[in-house]
Amino acid sequence: MQREEWTLEEKVEVLERRVAVLERILRISQILTSTLQLEPLLQTIAQSATELTDTAASSIMLVDKNTGELHFETVSGSKREEVKRVTVPLDGSIAGWIVREGKPLLIPDVRQDPRFYAQVDETTDFETRSILGVPLQVRGKVIGVLEALNKMGDGIFTQDDIHTLSTLAAHAAIAIENARLVTEIQKAYEELSELDRLKSEFVAIASHELQTPLTVILGYASFLKKETTGAASEQVDAVLQSALRLRSLINDMINLRHIETGEAELELEQLSLNELSTTITAEFASLAEAKKQSVTIQLASQPPMVEADRQKLHLVLANLLSNAIKFTPEGGRIQVEVETKGNEVRVSVRDTGIGIPPREQERIFDRFYQVEPSLTRRFEGMGLGLSIAKGMIELHGGRIWVESLEGMGSSFTFALPLVE
Repeated sequence: MQREEWTLEEKVEVLERRVAVLERILRISQILTSTLQLEPLLQTIAQSATELTDTAASSIMLVDKNTGELHFETVSGSKREEVKRVTVPLDGSIAGWIVREGKPLLIPDVRQDPRFYAQVDETTDFETRSILGVPLQVRGKVIGVLEALNKMGDGIFTQDDIHTLSTLAAHAAIAIENARLVTEIQKAYEELSELDRLKSEFVAIASHELQTPLTVILGYASFLKKETTGAASEQVDAVLQSALRLRSLINDMINLRHIETGEAELELEQLSLNELSTTITAEFASLAEAKKQSVTIQLASQPPMVEADRQKLHLVLANLLSNAIKFTPEGGRIQVEVETKGNEVRVSVRDTGIGIPPREQERIFDRFYQVEPSLTRRFEGMGLGLSIAKGMIELHGGRIWVESLEGMGSSFTFALPLVE
């Protein structure tokens, strides 16, 4: 019957049927968007395709990202596991044509079409008579094929079936891609978690195994330093300094691991940040003098008291001062300032060094992060000092941040709550 011969009642009936189908697809789409596990999602799509097209079965094939071949992922009914063993070539198959052309394809009688891939029927003991297949597309890329098989009774596929299955496929393709992305993200997260666990184990084992021989080296180097003179003394001193540096690196790794695993404990006491800042600044005076740098300190008028772990705050401030000296050229200036702001005390270490590019400032406290590429950086270090400082300050309930202008210098500040 030609469309122009339809009565008004028939046209209304067709429109009502289409609206009903679209409403069902909308409900199905809501289910699809809330399902992030791929396997149940595929089963829902296949079952929905069967019901919407009134067919005996439906199937979903997805394009393998590595091989480019089509793999059966699921079918409606009881043959899901058997069909997953079947691979469909792109060349010489109905599904392959749909993938290549990106268009729906209706085959009223598969026995008359040489592209029909009979191995699927042989695997599932299912007799395919007719096929309606539509592409699953995301952003113009075909990721698979949705097929409906054998219209029930003596029915034949219609244009309405093509429209219905294509509409379902449009929603299904997005849901499938989202589920795939979620699966990939979960897998990547699991791999990262495993790598992080292995890293922590390596740090724990390496630092433990290195401590004993390092203690022996330091002991003998210190003894030889006292017993030798002249050129030999200079060589022993080089060994001693290298061993001390190695001990510092090991301690950094241990401190970082304790922070990450929550094993770091605070030995709290009331202490003056004026006094602590003065002590640590004096310790680094000779190092700054060697680079002809001036170091000044400005203390709070009223000594601010905090409840903190002296050793851990000593480590934080020592890291900040060490970095300031390291990244400030000869003749530069470094200032330590202690001040109270409201109910907290702030300690700042300012320098006239190389500064930090804006794009790097958010990452500067990340562990193992270096502003310069590791192979070309001019400054030694593993990129742990600031990460450890951040962890120590946050362990005290405080915060730490940086303000910097590239080529003009940096200001690192940490804030801790005052003792009430």
